[in-house]
Amino acid sequence: MMSVPVVVWLVIFSYIPLWGWVIAFFNYKPGVPWNELDFVGFKYFVQLFNDPRFYNALLNTISMSFLNVIFACTLCPIIFAIFINEVRNIQFKRTVQTISYLPHFVSWVVVAGMVLNLLSVESGIINQILLKIKIISEPVNFIAKPDYFYIIVTVATVWKELGWNAIIYIAAMSGIDAELYEAAAADGAGRLRRIWHITLPGIRSTIIVLLIMNIGGLVGGGFEKQFLLMNPLNMNRAEVLDLYSLKYGLQQFRFSFGTSVGIFSSVVSLILVITANKIAKKWSGEGVM
Repeated sequence: MMSVPVVVWLVIFSYIPLWGWVIAFFNYKPGVPWNELDFVGFKYFVQLFNDPRFYNALLNTISMSFLNVIFACTLCPIIFAIFINEVRNIQFKRTVQTISYLPHFVSWVVVAGMVLNLLSVESGIINQILLKIKIISEPVNFIAKPDYFYIIVTVATVWKELGWNAIIYIAAMSGIDAELYEAAAADGAGRLRRIWHITLPGIRSTIIVLLIMNIGGLVGGGFEKQFLLMNPLNMNRAEVLDLYSLKYGLQQFRFSFGTSVGIFSSVVSLILVITANKIAKKWSGEGVM
């Protein structure tokens, strides 16, 4: 009974709207009855795959999503969860956990404003520190340099989601039998060896499942952070598929074209999840289905 509201929400907002996919196969015009629309088949998909801007947006999306999966969703949360798990002072542990969760609830609008202030040429603390330790000789406009955009987005995402993404890993570590650590310590294993041989194997299934689910989002690299940090100078690196769909689809009233971008993203995401699950089951015998 507790799952019913979630299932109803999923059906209403995730499955019923799928009927709108048919727009991609018609020359859709708002207000025109469906029986009067011209069927165009895969016309808009052909346009999509012949557009060089699409491949640039796809590369940006996959690149930023890959960095997000590796650092913001996997590596950094696991390391942080291990640090939290090793802390013996309960009060300190709870305080750090609470503080680390808070950025997740901060809007990307606020986070983007903080990033822009930190990287400001005039008063940004990052430039001031780099000047102070003489790494740079003059302020650098980081947000205007396309080569830095992937790194900026990844670091901002890690800061915002670190504590939140570590919750499941911390919970998995709490379920590991404490006697295993005691036995390893009695055999002379140090802290690093206990982490390597007990903690990490103990959360392996959790890591695999979350990694598979996150891989499915490689083609859905987000929208807000890129949109808020984008400017004319870094647009070539900032434009992801969602922004591409907005710019060349909805804003130009090309609703069918925009829908074709969404269909492509969904189909590729499904293929990625199935493929990653099969590889994981073959490699480790564990998966999500």
